[in-house]
Amino acid sequence: MSSESSNKRKTKVYRSEGGQGEGKRSHDGEQEIRGYSEEAEVDMKDPRKDYELYRVTCDELQRLMAEIHEMKSRGAREYAAEIENRRIQSCSHFMTLKKLNRLAHIRLKKGRDQTHEAKQKVDALHLQLQNLLYEVMHLQKEITKCLEFKSKHEEIDLVSVDEFYREAPTTISKPNTTKIDSHQQTLARLDWELEQRKRLALQYKESLTNKDKILKEIEIKKEYLSSLQPRLQNIMQASLPVQEYLAMPHDQLHKQYEVARHLPPPLYVLFVQASAYSQACDKKLSVSIEGKVEEAKALFKRPEESQDDESDSEAEEEQTTKRRRPTVGLQLDDKRKEMLKNHPLSVCMELRCKDGSILHLFFYYLMNLNILTVKARVGTTVDVYISVSAGDLLSPHSLLNCLYPNDDGMKTPNPANQYQFDKVGILTFSDYIGELGHPYIWVQNLGGLHFPKDHPEPTVTADNSLSASYMERTIKLLRLRLQSRLALHRQFASLEHGVVPVSSDSQHLFPAKIVSRLVRWSTITYEDFVAIPFTKHIVDAGLARPVDLFFRALIERGTAKLHVAVAMNPGYSFIPPVFCLCLDWKSERTSKTDDNVKAMEGEVNVHCRELQGPKPGHQILTNQLQRLCMCLDVYLETETRDNSVEGPKEFPQEKMCLRVVRGPNRLKPFKYNPPHGFFSHR
Repeated sequence: MSSESSNKRKTKVYRSEGGQGEGKRSHDGEQEIRGYSEEAEVDMKDPRKDYELYRVTCDELQRLMAEIHEMKSRGAREYAAEIENRRIQSCSHFMTLKKLNRLAHIRLKKGRDQTHEAKQKVDALHLQLQNLLYEVMHLQKEITKCLEFKSKHEEIDLVSVDEFYREAPTTISKPNTTKIDSHQQTLARLDWELEQRKRLALQYKESLTNKDKILKEIEIKKEYLSSLQPRLQNIMQASLPVQEYLAMPHDQLHKQYEVARHLPPPLYVLFVQASAYSQACDKKLSVSIEGKVEEAKALFKRPEESQDDESDSEAEEEQTTKRRRPTVGLQLDDKRKEMLKNHPLSVCMELRCKDGSILHLFFYYLMNLNILTVKARVGTTVDVYISVSAGDLLSPHSLLNCLYPNDDGMKTPNPANQYQFDKVGILTFSDYIGELGHPYIWVQNLGGLHFPKDHPEPTVTADNSLSASYMERTIKLLRLRLQSRLALHRQFASLEHGVVPVSSDSQHLFPAKIVSRLVRWSTITYEDFVAIPFTKHIVDAGLARPVDLFFRALIERGTAKLHVAVAMNPGYSFIPPVFCLCLDWKSERTSKTDDNVKAMEGEVNVHCRELQGPKPGHQILTNQLQRLCMCLDVYLETETRDNSVEGPKEFPQEKMCLRVVRGPNRLKPFKYNPPHGFFSHR
């Protein structure tokens, strides 16, 4: 074997990191030299195959190590050769792993070099892009500056191009040149504008001279008209009998307007706006001025005269103080009277209705408090039915309550008045309402006074526009309030006699026969209403207020008695009354203990709009009471009978019902269907 190997040609392998492997032969031809490059091998081999070789080598190496460990653990000498053989195999595998590691590092280095080169290219391109974007932005700014450039001639409103060529002479318009060149066209239009303005300036000077001439003519005519005034007065005096005969009191109106000059600003605004509304929209509204004119004139004396009067009054006061010293109480009383002093003049408004009833309103101005107050009085052409429960309906103290929501007129609307009251010891303004009148907010609005609460103003002046915006709606509300109270007055007279008046327009809302009847109707106070046990839920919900009107009613049928408590808002019939029920039959049943009693309350409180009747809905109260009588009949007739009791049934069923009860609450059919005459559930 050694001789054969020595005779053979020996081969040497040289390993290099760069270039491909090459084979070289010596001159004697005895030895062949070959080159090996791992970088070339990296390019030629697939990394996935190296990865598979790595996994196989690791698995094989793991297996050999396990076998060597097992053989050594046995400790037998006969395994020494096998162990040595496996150790050699393991070394070859380690060599393979080292080679794979070197190849992996070479691949990593090549990948980094390639990434670096690509990154340099990207950076160079990005830099070029930034330079181009900067150039684009610079060009855009320059373009924007050029586009936004404005010349002085653009501020001049020139005539249109068509009008320019139509009116301007050819010496200025030059159509052969300007229609081609826009710059020349603009210059020509500016020249035409200059010519027009020169011409208008001459016309303006001529108009001024004509104006002076006309003013001189007006002065001459004014002198002539002033000389006519005495003649016209004589003519007016001679025409008084004719005015009285034709019912055209021009002279009386003229005197009223003369007196109106002495009214304070709020009353003057009220008088002017009410008179204007009366002439334009409402002939049944009349406005007049009452009071002492001489005292009103004395309030507007000249400063010199007022100083003389003050000196005289001071002298008189000195004489009176020498005689007696007033006490502190008397001084406060005098200060209160002075603070609550009315203006000598007042405005009276009379609202006439179709039935002949009249609402008289008297407006007063409290000079030191800067507020308006009103007093009301009702006049009727026919006798009003005497009714005990209707005593407060036409009362001057409650007639105008809450004409607008939450405006009860018990407090002064001017926030500054409270500080004035503290100085003179006035606790509440309501103590003086009976003497001075109610300072409703709508009264202040009619006088053009507005007192903002969020931003108080130092001085509040009368505003005509504010008065005009409230005048029409307020007049309509006042007339509607009077009509509704008179209608209630007539209804209460019937209710006190146990008769529920139902108009012919509302007869279809009820069956022909209703057995339950109204036994009692009376008025109660707010304290009495609150003391009733079954009204607690209404009071807690805020549906009953001290300014409301309260009544009690009793409806009977046989042994059953239905107690009714009614809270009526002053804004009836815009706001329907609220009913509270308590049924006394075999036991006391209220809306808390009986769902059907609750359903009866819902029929008159929730579904009350069905009972509105013809506008303006003055029959809603009587329709609600009639529905309660109807619902009581349904309640009693549909009640289950106790079979243990012998004899005829107390309340035989006379109403036609589709279903007697429904649902787990066993609700009864309280809804009446007018066309067919049967009752059903809602």
